[in-house]
Amino acid sequence: MNRLLLAAYPESYRSRHGRELLACLTEAYPGRSWPPPREVAALVRAGVQARARATVDDTTRPWWLDGIHLAALALAALALVPYLQDVWHWALRIDPGQHAIAFHFSGWYPWAGGPTRVRLLPYGLLPLGCLIALLRGRAWIALPVAAAMIWAGATSHGRTLFGDEGKAGLSYYGLGAPITARDLALSGTLCAACAVLALCRPSRLRRRSYRWLAPLVLAMFMAGGLHIISVSPAFQRGLFVLEVAALLGAWVATAATGDHRWLIPVAAVAIVRTQAIVVQPDAFMQSFPDLVVFLLLIAPLPALAYTAQRRQAQALAE
Repeated sequence: MNRLLLAAYPESYRSRHGRELLACLTEAYPGRSWPPPREVAALVRAGVQARARATVDDTTRPWWLDGIHLAALALAALALVPYLQDVWHWALRIDPGQHAIAFHFSGWYPWAGGPTRVRLLPYGLLPLGCLIALLRGRAWIALPVAAAMIWAGATSHGRTLFGDEGKAGLSYYGLGAPITARDLALSGTLCAACAVLALCRPSRLRRRSYRWLAPLVLAMFMAGGLHIISVSPAFQRGLFVLEVAALLGAWVATAATGDHRWLIPVAAVAIVRTQAIVVQPDAFMQSFPDLVVFLLLIAPLPALAYTAQRRQAQALAE
């Protein structure tokens, strides 16, 4: 199990120090397959810092381009999250019946039994395709897919390609108001980011391995197999934990390098979610005062900026 902790480190670090680190863990904790939680947190933090330094040391692309790439990845994942169950059921030809995500009826696939209205494809295929293209550094593929997301959200009524069922359903993103496919702020921002990436020499974009899709497949399996919809408490708690982990990772990376690239995805997600609250302030807000939610969304931005400035000042002093 100790080998799983090495995944937090970049490949170059694992090749040089992987055996030494495993030997130290075996010697420090004999007979245990997993170190104590405090040690796990320290190793993961060191791994994130090592990855951040390796990213900053790679000068083949400017920091702002890498930041926009990360922002596009975050927005594509944000758009896909509510439709994990939907895509999984479509891929395996499963009719979820009453477990569908806020659908009015079953029968929304050609093979499903139910009323006559059907749709051919799930909307979630669009953000999924955009996410895969961005992972592989193919911005010229992600751009038309993001444009298709705008078209699908703007013309959802009366369409049978993606239909309107499900895209009108609720989608929960941590705190604040729900975001649906008809909210064009998310798809529009994603399309603008993809356009910048496509125009700025896409060959310079970072290409990530298909192994990054493993957590996504696991999330689809959990959502589809257990019928976990986007408005269920389990879904909301899991997404909240994921968001907190992502913010902590951005803070650790910024504190270790003083680089501003991780500020861009945090700002993009905060702007999209804040816009949803401004447009529909009453949705999911009964138990959270508006001011508290706004602070939770916006507070990480100046914190990350201050952390970067402080790290740069320390580096100059040294």
